[in-house]
Amino acid sequence: MISITDLGNDQIHSDMLDEFVRYQRTEKVIAKANGKFVERTDEFEDDWTIEDKRRIVEHFSKVIENGGSVVVAEIDYKVIGFSVIEADSFDEYRELSYIHVSAPYRGMGVGKELMDETKKQAIILGEEKLYIGAHPSIDTQAFYKRAGCVPAEKINQSIYEREPRDVQLELSLK
Repeated sequence: MISITDLGNDQIHSDMLDEFVRYQRTEKVIAKANGKFVERTDEFEDDWTIEDKRRIVEHFSKVIENGGSVVVAEIDYKVIGFSVIEADSFDEYRELSYIHVSAPYRGMGVGKELMDETKKQAIILGEEKLYIGAHPSIDTQAFYKRAGCVPAEKINQSIYEREPRDVQLELSLK
């Protein structure tokens, strides 16, 4: 049984993502060309090292301490998905900096449950919209589209510059 929880700092431990599988092989992406979103070939792999995972867990603590939210999906106390709503707002947005499901659990509805709880937490935080610098893969973009995300009306330049391949999206919480 999957449990979805908004974490407190007392629930964070440095090895909580050690078994999390971030691996993703991308062959086709959505990219903006001449003002339109198009599908194109772009082959690359994403995979987190144990150091990457530990840095993300450290980030969890900072986000919670500063007023953001970390939501996890777990099975038997094993993290199989998580999302991070950053503490700082800008314009009418708050950034959804992470939403990931461990590779063995993708395609099972975990992402939808995680997104539903993430939206609830963003509303509790008083936000109108989430801003997402979203991985450009076709599968990832399909997930965000099903969740109701649309191209961002305003581009946050610093988020864009962190990963120029990402598609800048927003999700209205109203």
